[in-house]
Amino acid sequence: MADRMSFWAWGLESEEPTDAARAALAQDLSQRYGTEVTARPVPDLADAEMRAPRISAPDALAGFCFDDTYERARHAYGAHFTDRTRAFNLDFPNPPDLVAHPRSEAELEAVLGWCHEEGHAVVPYGGGSSVVWGVDPPEGVDACVTIALDRLDKVLEVDATSRAARIQAGVFGPALESQLKASGHTLRHFPQSFRFSTLGGWIATRSGGHYATNHTHIDDFVESVRMLTPQGWWESRRLPGSGAGPSPDRMVIGSEGILGIITEAWMRIQARPTFRATAGVVFDSWAAGTEAVRHIVQAKLWPANLRILDPSEAQRAAGLDGTQALVIIAFESADLPQDANIWAAVGLARDCGGHIPDENVVVDNGTGAPTGHEGPVGEWRRNFIGVDPGTATSLGLLADTFETAITWDRWPEFDATVRAEMGKVLGEVCQQGELSCRFTHVYPDGPAPYYTWSGMGRQGSEIGMWQEVKSAANEVVVKAGGTVTHHHAVGRMHRPGAYDLQRPELFAESLRAVKRTLDPKGILNAGVLIDP
Repeated sequence: MADRMSFWAWGLESEEPTDAARAALAQDLSQRYGTEVTARPVPDLADAEMRAPRISAPDALAGFCFDDTYERARHAYGAHFTDRTRAFNLDFPNPPDLVAHPRSEAELEAVLGWCHEEGHAVVPYGGGSSVVWGVDPPEGVDACVTIALDRLDKVLEVDATSRAARIQAGVFGPALESQLKASGHTLRHFPQSFRFSTLGGWIATRSGGHYATNHTHIDDFVESVRMLTPQGWWESRRLPGSGAGPSPDRMVIGSEGILGIITEAWMRIQARPTFRATAGVVFDSWAAGTEAVRHIVQAKLWPANLRILDPSEAQRAAGLDGTQALVIIAFESADLPQDANIWAAVGLARDCGGHIPDENVVVDNGTGAPTGHEGPVGEWRRNFIGVDPGTATSLGLLADTFETAITWDRWPEFDATVRAEMGKVLGEVCQQGELSCRFTHVYPDGPAPYYTWSGMGRQGSEIGMWQEVKSAANEVVVKAGGTVTHHHAVGRMHRPGAYDLQRPELFAESLRAVKRTLDPKGILNAGVLIDP
């Protein structure tokens, strides 16, 4: 049998944490926090109790619709801490009744048409990597069909002259890159969920990827989109740009499955890079490092990577001593050497108090020099790419992230406010609560800070304790003027009390009007972005 995705862990079944690994971590947590942690065995899906499907597929759809326990459990949740915890505990109170894997647009039309006619709720599903409850079946519906696009997974056409490709929405990141590599191209959009997320999911959630400047969101790569709605097809004209009214693509990008199901898109691609340069610049203070980042991004050199790790992050992820911040700078190009760019950026960083010996600036002019693989930068890269599958699930450890964006003029006060308020909450909820920050993306007018928090909770109470911290995080971010999400999407998690406060009410009314036109029965992803 081919290696399947785990129904509870992050990744494949073959990558699930073992009982031995969980027991070792439980012992470590017990010693670190002075509490008794017990590691329950990895769950067996055969032990799950799940309600029977409330509907069955018509004969015409039966060949690609499934109601077995694995399919329903696998598609009952996304990949968030709370999702994995519930799945580990075999807690499936609201699984989808059917999971459809259409193999063509004709089959997609058939299953969506049936759901529309019968009034069945529909959840569009890419890779299931949502961390905002974006693919969880809605509550209070008579029946739910999850429609997974994973069998629509091909690069259909490459326009080498225009550097664009027509790509099906269900293709996962590695398969997309593998198919483009044959013609010497790349999309070069690498969210941390790259292995287990799809092009359609990236577009629907406005994902953020590899580039820290310039090409940051998937928006920057979309040339046109094709989407099926309950009322028919929505397809924009393929153009490099247009001033003809509001963009139909912008209505689809970030729609999170409430308007239709994205089936394919023309995407801007590029030649594979051969010239690279990297540097890791150390700063004696977080403030000095963030100022250096501002100067570099406002110089519009457009490095592919321009990130800063605060002292805590730099110690944990890059091996520094816990007193210094680390700024990571990287350039790449398929056409031009990057010597001048990297030295210009390093010069700006040094002007702001950064330390880096000349020999630690690594330049590759096509010879294969180890850019990004040595020293603190290499250490960070290895830690960033390696995502833990969930060894600590249900061991009482609370850990999560929240990301946002704020303008440079408000950044220092914003960061101070977030750290102060979250420090209080973590102190009240967790043992030895920790909070750290890095920038994932930066713009000339402001950074996108990404906060990581953790602390020890009580086994069996993890979700409730997490909710206390998460509610506080949403509140402080919005009140301090930031966005409730920079690239993790809204889902059901960020909607009440956060996204609803951020967006204008008239915009919400306009979005409801569009949804009524495209989805008059309200079957698509109810509860995401707007009221059901």
